[in-house]
Amino acid sequence: MSLATWMLSMAAAAEEVAKHGAEEAGGKADFILEEVADHVLVPLPKVLGIDLSITKHVLMIWISAAIVLILFSLARRGAGLVPRGLANFFEAIVVFLRDDVITPYLGEDATRYTPYILTVFFFILTMNLLGLVPMGATATSNISVTAALAVMTFLIGHGAAIIRKGPIGYIKHFIPPGIPAFVVPILFIAEIMGLFTRHFALAIRLFANMVADHMVVFTLLGLIFIFNNVLVAFFSVPAAVAIELLALLIAFIQAYIFTMLSAVFIGMALSEEH
Repeated sequence: MSLATWMLSMAAAAEEVAKHGAEEAGGKADFILEEVADHVLVPLPKVLGIDLSITKHVLMIWISAAIVLILFSLARRGAGLVPRGLANFFEAIVVFLRDDVITPYLGEDATRYTPYILTVFFFILTMNLLGLVPMGATATSNISVTAALAVMTFLIGHGAAIIRKGPIGYIKHFIPPGIPAFVVPILFIAEIMGLFTRHFALAIRLFANMVADHMVVFTLLGLIFIFNNVLVAFFSVPAAVAIELLALLIAFIQAYIFTMLSAVFIGMALSEEH
């Protein structure tokens, strides 16, 4: 098959997919948004005002958790004095994160929080990668998922800080010594706002990056039926493929950034100095 024939076949396929999506969504813009939105798979009743329906993102979360558990269970079989196979692969990642990310920011507390931070890394990475699988979905493109992860980091870090320092010591942590009394209320409010802003940004950063990837891809494919010209596919299809290849790198980078910032924020909460 020649290159020109392959490109024409790809263009035709992309056009069919785009037209089919547009019909289902009821419009061109709706089709693009439909691809990054969540979908209810199994409707369930509400309990105490909470919708318990199983959505596509919920299913992806369950699948991601199962994949992580299965892979590490298999890797454990290859663990030993000299790890081999899957165990060797995971050990390289774990040692890198422990020595270059977790320990520098948590110091003596690194051992205690390493299991949580490593779990977050592999869990987020798996959810990111599942979004690149055909018929899959990126659960981290749901703000509820990223917010829940950020809240977990917040509760673990500041919960441990309150236990270690006590409620009074924890509050004093926000006020540097030696400042005028009239500045204390203003500075305290600013510190509290900054505390929540950091974790809010932690959730938004992961969410926005994963949504942007899918929006760019489906917008590029959407150009085919927006202009209603198959020739647009000669630009849209290769560009979409390139973005998807870049998304593979982004999946690792965003998991790494969330992990690193989680270690930073936990370390800041536990630190004795302001």
